[in-house]
Parts: sequence; structure tokens; C-alpha cells
Amino acid sequence: MSQTRPQLAHLTATLNELKERGTYFKLRVLDGEQGPVSIYDGREVINLASNNYLGLCDHPKLKEAALKATEQYGVGSGAVRTIAGTMKIHLELEEKIAAFKNVEACVVFQSGFTANAGTVSSILGKEDFILSDELNHASIIDGARLSRAKIKVFRHKDVAHCEELLKEVQNEPGHKLVITDGVFSMDGDIGPVDKLADLAEKYGAIMMVDDAHASGVLGRNGRGSVDHFHCHGRVDVQVGTLSKAIGALGGYVCGSRDLIEYLYHRARPFLFSTSHPPSVAATCIAAFDLLESEPERIERLWENTRYFKQQLTSAGFDVGGKTTPASETPITPIIIGEGKLTMEFSKALFEAGLLATGIAFPTVPEGKARVRTIVSSEHTKAQLDRALEILTGTAKRMGIL
Repeated sequence: MSQTRPQLAHLTATLNELKERGTYFKLRVLDGEQGPVSIYDGREVINLASNNYLGLCDHPKLKEAALKATEQYGVGSGAVRTIAGTMKIHLELEEKIAAFKNVEACVVFQSGFTANAGTVSSILGKEDFILSDELNHASIIDGARLSRAKIKVFRHKDVAHCEELLKEVQNEPGHKLVITDGVFSMDGDIGPVDKLADLAEKYGAIMMVDDAHASGVLGRNGRGSVDHFHCHGRVDVQVGTLSKAIGALGGYVCGSRDLIEYLYHRARPFLFSTSHPPSVAATCIAAFDLLESEPERIERLWENTRYFKQQLTSAGFDVGGKTTPASETPITPIIIGEGKLTMEFSKALFEAGLLATGIAFPTVPEGKARVRTIVSSEHTKAQLDRALEILTGTAKRMGIL
């Protein structure tokens, strides 16, 4: 029985609303390693819900690196980076990422969220303008709000609309920032990084890309959307994550040496958060080595992605492109529409042996609820075929197909 005091009764009311709408959820608990087949809530299920694109979460070389670093450096850094918490291994990781991304410098944050929010909020102020894709990640939205800059939202991937907005503000004082996701996390489509970079150059704007879901997925050896579009040297701020394809935890910002030095001095999450445990830094270094030495992982990821999308489409599922953007990456949404039905479908899939998370408003717009699936490089064809059987059988039983 909840012991909520009257001062927080409005929270209980909101939870009750979610229950009535059928979009209330409980956290599923993983017992064991994150893999293509995992044990959640005591049930073995095919896992199509994680961001473990390349199967690195439990890779032996990453585990070995983490154990070795723990033995050598201990379990924590004991301080924020600017006081006493910058360890040699943190700098090694940042140098590794900067070389991988073909930029001057890199700084690692505690998460992809803090990398985005901390960067946007620190490099702009109230006299400035942010031009942001309407489907950009929540961390970009929060960073934009914290910056107090004037926010202009352009229609999803609509370069002409972005240019209209740039023209409106080109003679205003203040800096202009154009920002897009490299890969959009709910629809799996790719941002028009090259065309937006053209605009940024034309109007003298700062160009920024959030490559959380493109890192390890797009570009040579997973270098991301900037490499995919051959835009090296044209994107001022590149954000990436260490918690998805890289398999560990954290985010990073890449760019010029001056950008990184500035973030050392002004990015609040960097200034006020303890640095990564050395085991995490070592794990990430090992992961970037693997991206270079095992490119076949990315090839397998894309083979599985093409096969799974094709089979879903053949079965009659809406995987985007009708009422939502078309998926172009391993993120493949199955659009259901109504929130309650989506959550019921996700629950039924789990009971049948498949983990595929239902996502509804406010994460996605009303009427565009979906079950989001993400294949990995480590799924076998047999596992994907079984997942397709479960999806098709359950959807037919529930009248979705």
C-alpha cells in the first residue's frame, strides 16, 4: 500500500490516469547478461529491445579490460574531472575516440543525455538561436531550454523549412545552431546531415549532430553519420554514446580543441559529476579496438536488419513510411497506433517469449504508438524467424494483422 503524503497526491493521480489509459508499465528486470536471448522477470525471451547493436555488452575482451583496469586503478576516480578525478585512462579513451572520429579532441561525459544537454546549454545563451528537428532527442530539447536561446523547430528532416527559419533570423544578433539526430531513435530514419551542413555553411551557423544511434552502426567501422555522409570537417559538434553499440556507459563530444577546452570550463554535467570508473573507460577503449578489428560485426548487423525488415513487411506489418518516417537502420518500429493496444501487444509478445517494448505518448505522438524492435549482430536467423513467428501469430490473434 502506497504511503504517499497529500503533498504528492497529484503524482498518484497521474499514475492512475496512465493505468486507465493502459500505458502504465513496470520495469522489467534482467537476470544475467544482456544478449540476443536474455532472462527478464524470470522468463527466457528473444531480446529485440536493447541497444546492444554489436553484442559488446558481454564480449570477453571488454570484460577482461574492465577486470584488469579495476585491479590496476580501483573501482572509482574519487572526484570530478576538474578537481582530482581525471585519470590517465580517461585521457586515453578521449584520444582514442578523437582519432576514430577524425577530429582534434574529445571529452567524455557521464551519459549521452548529459553530453547533449551539457553542450547545447553551455555553448549558447539567450541572444542566440537554435534550429532543431521536431523529432530530436529529449536531451537536445532539454539542453536547448537550459541554454535560454530562442528555439526554432523545423519539420522533420525538412531542409527547406530549416532554411526558411534561418533566413528569418540571419540578420538577428547572436549565434545560430542547427542540430539534428544522426539516426532518430523512435523511427530509425537517418537525418539529412549533409544537406543541413550545407545550410549551416551558407548561413554561418554552428552545425551539431547527435550520433547516439549512428555510432557503431553507420559509416566506416561505425564512425557514424558524419562519416556516412562524408561530412568530415563540416560538423562543428559531434555527440556520441558509449552505452549503445559500444556496450558500456557514457557519452562524448568531439570537435575542435577549443570546443573541448571550453566544455571543460563551462559544461555543467562535466564540472559537477564524478568521472567514469576506470573499468568503464577501459571497456570503451577495448570496444573501439573491436570496431576496427572486427568490421564483420557491423556487416552481420546490417544483414540481420535487412532480413528482419523484409520479413516484417511481407507479413503485413507497418514498419514506418505510411503515417511515420520510414526506418533505414536496425531500429524498426512496428506501428500500432493506439497506446493501450500497443502495450497489450507488447505484453502478449513477452508472454509468448519475445521482448519488444511498447512505446506510447508522450515518448511518441498520440496515435503513433509502436512496438520498437532492434536486431543485433548476434541474433541468429533461427532466433529472428522465431521472433517473426511470435509477432505474426500474436498480431493475428489480437486483430492487429
